[in-house]
Amino acid sequence: MQENAAPITDHFGRTLKDLRISVIDKCNFRCTYCMPKEIFGDDYAFLPESELLSFEEIIRLANSFAELGVEKIRITGGEPLLRKNLDQLIAELNQIPGINDIALTTNGIFLPRKAAKLKAAGLKRVNISLDAIEDEVFTKINGKGVVVLPVLKGIEAAQNAGLKVKINMVVKKGMNDNQVLPMARYFKGKDIILRYIEFMDVGNHNGWDMKNVISKKHIIDMINEEMPIEPVDENYYGEVATRYRYKDGEGEIGVISSVTDSFCGTCTRIRLSADGKLYTCLFASSGYDVREKLREGLTEEQLTENLASLWHGRKDRYSDERTERKSKNRKKIEMSYIGG
Repeated sequence: MQENAAPITDHFGRTLKDLRISVIDKCNFRCTYCMPKEIFGDDYAFLPESELLSFEEIIRLANSFAELGVEKIRITGGEPLLRKNLDQLIAELNQIPGINDIALTTNGIFLPRKAAKLKAAGLKRVNISLDAIEDEVFTKINGKGVVVLPVLKGIEAAQNAGLKVKINMVVKKGMNDNQVLPMARYFKGKDIILRYIEFMDVGNHNGWDMKNVISKKHIIDMINEEMPIEPVDENYYGEVATRYRYKDGEGEIGVISSVTDSFCGTCTRIRLSADGKLYTCLFASSGYDVREKLREGLTEEQLTENLASLWHGRKDRYSDERTERKSKNRKKIEMSYIGG
């Protein structure tokens, strides 16, 4: 593949490298920290198909972003595998010059039927969400009474298809902090990286409170006491997970500490929501309506100029300012629209 152009930078000198694309706002789970069923019930009005970006529109955007330095794409949702023919989109994204890594975040339920096709289309990696290894805890979290086994089958299908697998576990006090060690025990030695994620203040309906956050230090101390671990250098600039390996050589874990630490200074990501808006921060309250621009008939040159201008003007650093802004009760984009 061709080399990308020199990467562009924002107001703080941060380069643009990663594009996260939410392809759908629907999900088959109702996880309490993301889409609580009290808000997102059976009669919740999800986006009509006409308001979702078409695959053609997504490809146009991805081509322009590649010209501006984007190298990695992650497909998210909602649950992205609810979007029909997703493998066709991945196959087209895989042909874009400069794009060298395509990944997917999923709850894993549909992977037994779709993993092989996704791999053949060019998908390299999957991050599978699993917040507990015990059925009693997991069924309460996902809000649909789904037990762990279907997710484990999805993990197995992804591995059998040749996809690299990471497991994402959101940790919340009183919800599943009793699963930190059982999850580590289960995945240790299975050639799967388990990543713990601090409970984040994304969206407006998950009842976030700092007192419910289990910190990176607490998680690491819990694991290290039973299964000794040691720090590992980051894989690449801007990696969000702090890496640790087991001292006995049986794999590694990671912790995404976006509450107790700040990643703003090394953030290289831009997010495209399911309804066609661009967000330069996961915690943003408003986005740039690129769907409207696309449907107004922008030329490719105009589109690329618009995207470059958006990144050049970027000044957000929410995690750095969380303490100050929390008191202002600012409204934030829902996780189901923007992925993660």
